[in-house]
Amino acid sequence: YRLWIEDGDDYKIKESMLEKLDRGIELANKYGLHVSLNFHRGPGYSVNREFTEPHNLWKDKSALDAFCFHWQLMARRYKGIARDKLSFDLINEPPSIGEQMSRADHERVVRTTVAAIREINPDRLVVADGISWGNETAPELADLKIAQSTRAYQPMFISHYGASWVDSANYPQPAWPGHGWDRQRLQEHYAKWADLAKMGVGVHCGEGGAFNKTPHDVVLAWLRDVLEILTGHGIGLALWNFRGSFGILDSGRADVPYEDFHGHKLDRKLLALLQEFA
Repeated sequence: YRLWIEDGDDYKIKESMLEKLDRGIELANKYGLHVSLNFHRGPGYSVNREFTEPHNLWKDKSALDAFCFHWQLMARRYKGIARDKLSFDLINEPPSIGEQMSRADHERVVRTTVAAIREINPDRLVVADGISWGNETAPELADLKIAQSTRAYQPMFISHYGASWVDSANYPQPAWPGHGWDRQRLQEHYAKWADLAKMGVGVHCGEGGAFNKTPHDVVLAWLRDVLEILTGHGIGLALWNFRGSFGILDSGRADVPYEDFHGHKLDRKLLALLQEFA
């Protein structure tokens, strides 16, 4: 949201930046892609430790008011786009329950924001990321008729091995199965999400993948189990990312025989695995 405000004023909007967002949504829809519009950073919260907000979304009314203002801005701007082409994902990866945010805080923020969106755009599909960085469900929101989004990053020693932005220095050498993790433990990890889906809540895995320092054969074995478990419960997965260090294009791995794809380096084995579950 900092990209489209001016001079640090949460209520002063830079129209030229929103026009870039318009264009992105237009291009995605042109090519048959659904857009999940997510605030990676919102007034009062960011999952990224290097970004600090002056207020706390989960505790402070001023932050929540600004947060709702921005979502109403989006609701008004994109009201004419069908829900099968555009959804709203409220905020990327809320924290775990603790001093920063209680479960009651999380529920209050989600309910307040959804109500604000529905004042303007009652039919918009809304998604709430799981608590604890996408790992924990919020069954108390089941009556709200919104979707919830999990992640496929467990165990972290596979998904984030060698990553500089997490405390990965003490992660063991990735193996699958290994280090106390196997398919059974993955099934147990996702059981709560399967239960949520059985309650009639829409569930998807909004991010998942592994950084390029994890051996490729380990990534493929682990991700196959993840995909089989999730799709077995009717839950789809969005790979993080398409192009880059987790992706199928230009991932920079040292152990992949890349194919040329229009000037990009394609990881054919990873693509083929994803296509099995499309």
